[in-house]
Amino acid sequence: MLQQLTAWAKRLGRELLALYLAYRDPRTPWPARVWTALVLAYALSPLDLIPDFIPVLGLLDDALLLPLGILLAVRLIPPEVMAAARQEALTREGERLPASLPGAAVIAALWLGLLWWAVQAFWPQ
Repeated sequence: MLQQLTAWAKRLGRELLALYLAYRDPRTPWPARVWTALVLAYALSPLDLIPDFIPVLGLLDDALLLPLGILLAVRLIPPEVMAAARQEALTREGERLPASLPGAAVIAALWLGLLWWAVQAFWPQ
């Protein structure tokens, strides 16, 4: 089971690198670029939308939301661009993508907005 999880994580990392390379390819249409940028920003963000310490839900975003976002991004990118990006990602195996500070900022803003709403809704006036 641990080997399967390790292999899945490695494939996910390779697919993220391929998405990054496809995002930078000029043949990628702008709607695919926008979605891919959002997926990459979230995937590379040091913050999670749902923190991992929350039982079950904390792992849901990593196990379900991120793969679904990647799947949609792959479907939006032309097949020949994605094939070339995957091939290049194989040659660049082990390369790490940088952390996404803009993605972290968006997630932090969402959490701050939720906190502000909760204080406004539940704090006695």
